[in-house]
Amino acid sequence: MNLGSSIAWDDTVLPFQFDRSDIRGRVARLDDTLHRVLAQHAYPPAIEALVAETVLLTALIGQTIKLRWKLSVQIRGTGPARLIATDYFAPTDAGAPARLRGYASFDAARMNATERPFDLIGKGYFALLIDQGRGSVPYQGITPIAGESLAACAETYFAQSEQLPTRFALAFEHGKRQGQRASWRAGGVMLQHMPTASPHVSAEASGEGGLLAPGDILDSEEGEDWRRANLLLDTVEPPELIGPTVQSTDLLVRLFHEEGPRVFDAQPVEFGCTCSADRVRQSLSIYSAKDIRSMTTDRGVVTADCQFCGAHYEFDPATLGFEATANDTEEYRRDG
Repeated sequence: MNLGSSIAWDDTVLPFQFDRSDIRGRVARLDDTLHRVLAQHAYPPAIEALVAETVLLTALIGQTIKLRWKLSVQIRGTGPARLIATDYFAPTDAGAPARLRGYASFDAARMNATERPFDLIGKGYFALLIDQGRGSVPYQGITPIAGESLAACAETYFAQSEQLPTRFALAFEHGKRQGQRASWRAGGVMLQHMPTASPHVSAEASGEGGLLAPGDILDSEEGEDWRRANLLLDTVEPPELIGPTVQSTDLLVRLFHEEGPRVFDAQPVEFGCTCSADRVRQSLSIYSAKDIRSMTTDRGVVTADCQFCGAHYEFDPATLGFEATANDTEEYRRDG
C-alpha cells in the first residue's frame, strides 16, 4: 500500500515499519467499534475512560501477534475499578475483520468523582493472555500496576516480559461531530523495536520495583533510533490520533517522514462477541442437579447474561448440569 492511498480509516489498525531502523508500529482508529463496546453498559465516565484505553491497547497489541484465536487483556485491582477485561479475536478468514469486546466490573459506592480514572484501579496487575485455540497451551504474562496510565503498564510489560521496547500514544473522546449523535472516537500509535539477536540490558533498571523500562534494553545506534522515534511521537496531538480529519497515513507522514515509514494492508476491526447458548450451557455443565435447582428462578428457568454484549439467555433447568435429564433444549436470547 502506498502512503498516499485513500481508504476509510474508521475501525482499522494499520501496520507499518521504518526503513531507517528496526522499528515497527501500528496506527489504530476505533470509532463504531468502541462506541458499541461502551454502549452495552451505563458506566460512569471514569470507568468508560479505563475501558476505552484498554480496548485501544488491545487492538494495537492484538494486531502485532500471529494470532490464531484470542488475545485477552485483564486489569485487576484493589480499588473501585476491580476488573477491566477485553478480548481481541483474530480474523477467521483473509480480509475478514478482527473482533473486539470489553467490559468492566466496579464498585460504584467506593468511587470518588475527583480521582483520576487510573487511580481507581489501586494496586493490582496488568495481564496479557494469548490463547491459540484447541490443542495449544494458553500463555499468560503479568506485570504490576505501575506508572501513570494503562499504556505505561503495557510498555512495562513488553520491556519486562518480552524485552521489547514499546511505546503507546493514545487518545479518545465522546462527543458530537457535524450534527451527528454523540459517539466515541479513539485513536493511537504503537511503536515497538523489533527483537535483536542479543538485546542489551543496562546495569541499572529504572522504574518502580526494579522493573525494566523500554530505554534500558537498547544501546548505541539502536538506542538513538528509539529515542528519535519517541521524540517524534511526543509531538502528536490528540485530534491527530482520533481523526477523522487526519488520515492514518497522513499522520505517519507528518510524524515520521524522515524515518521512511512503509505501510501494509490495514486490518478492519469491529465489535463482536462469541457468547452463545451452547457456551453458557457448557459453562454450567460442572454443576449438579441440586446446584442447578438453586439457580432456577421463580419462573422455572435458569438465566445468564453476557457481561460483554448484554445478551440474555434463559434455559430449561432440566437441560443443564452433568445430571441433565432432558435432551431437548429451550433457550432464548435477548440482546440487552
